[in-house]
Amino acid sequence: MRAVFGLVLIVGVALAGGAVYMARDYISQYQAQLAKERQAAQDALANASSIATVEVIVSTRAMKYGERITNEDVRIVNWPEDAIPEDTFLDMAVLFPENAKGDRYVLRAMEKDEALMAVKVTNPGEAVGLTSRIKKGKRAFAISVDVASGVSGFLRPGDSVDVYWTGSLRGVVEGNNSEITRLIQTNVELVAVDQTAGSDLAGATIARTVTVAASPEQIAALAQAQNTGRLSLALVGVQDDTVASAVEVDQRKLLGIKEAVPVPVKAKEQVCTVKARKGGEIVDTGIKTACTN
Repeated sequence: MRAVFGLVLIVGVALAGGAVYMARDYISQYQAQLAKERQAAQDALANASSIATVEVIVSTRAMKYGERITNEDVRIVNWPEDAIPEDTFLDMAVLFPENAKGDRYVLRAMEKDEALMAVKVTNPGEAVGLTSRIKKGKRAFAISVDVASGVSGFLRPGDSVDVYWTGSLRGVVEGNNSEITRLIQTNVELVAVDQTAGSDLAGATIARTVTVAASPEQIAALAQAQNTGRLSLALVGVQDDTVASAVEVDQRKLLGIKEAVPVPVKAKEQVCTVKARKGGEIVDTGIKTACTN
């Protein structure tokens, strides 16, 4: 009995020793991991404090197209020097010059704490109208649209569209009275939807007209197309940089009907005759030799 008790005691001591050893090992690993994380946090803090920053002007609130910008709408914050957007305002004296002849207005919607960029605001005293959105060499042209041709009202100023023309070739191509649909302009920029030039429209808007910015030659083509047929717009994706090739579809191509090949006309065999008198009658008699005059 004593031997059994001694054996149990020895096994218990061994198990307890193993448990203590395992606990010490777990605690050592935990302490090492905690020290490693503390060191990483200290290193990150040291690196953050060493990043060079520059004072940048940002908005203090969300601003919409057409709003006037005042001193209360902006503030100065420290911004990482290597992450400053191009043409960002860095000096209040540049944003609000003393000799300014008027106020600045918002051209593109901005969120709170967004950096103020020159492309998003007007020049001092400049009108916040459509002319401020048209680039040099471009002109504004209005296109009539409806719910179908206007992409169900999802067009916004700043979007790009492809323009398709659908019309008849009657009077243009002799003997062709069918209708065709052809891609006539690609990646045309929208600058306004109805009377709204801002890009912060809420929800879908069924517009009656959209205004595009295009070259004079493009506008001449669009005007001719609008007066001779129907125009439809196709929205181009933001990241789509493909160049659309020539596209033209008529009813035959749409339905997969191939143009019938004309059946060659078999030449009629020429039969030559000679006139012969038989009694009181003149009779034509066919001959198989070559015909001669």
